[in-house]
Amino acid sequence: MGVTKTNLFSETQNELALAAKAFDHPARVAIIHYLLKSNACINGDLVQELGLAQPTISQHLRELKAIGIIQGTIEGSRISYCINPVRWAEIRNQFNQLFDQYPAPLSGDCC
Repeated sequence: MGVTKTNLFSETQNELALAAKAFDHPARVAIIHYLLKSNACINGDLVQELGLAQPTISQHLRELKAIGIIQGTIEGSRISYCINPVRWAEIRNQFNQLFDQYPAPLSGDCC
């Protein structure tokens, strides 16, 4: 595997790419949808909801937590996850700033 050379890009570009990683797998998108809908969950709920194996769910939760888009609290032998509202707002703002840079063509032609 090659070197990524992230140092060639701005901090904002690197942060956007990292945030986009949260959405690069349908299972992670489904987890995010479920957390948004329920506003919290226990890991076991996701296994039943998504029909994926526990280790698979755990791996996707680990990726989402590493990016900071979710946070978890330990409750006995279970971890309850929810959306991290501060990070969610940061990511939303970063993507909004990116998308807002494109002025929609008036005629529908762009090339």
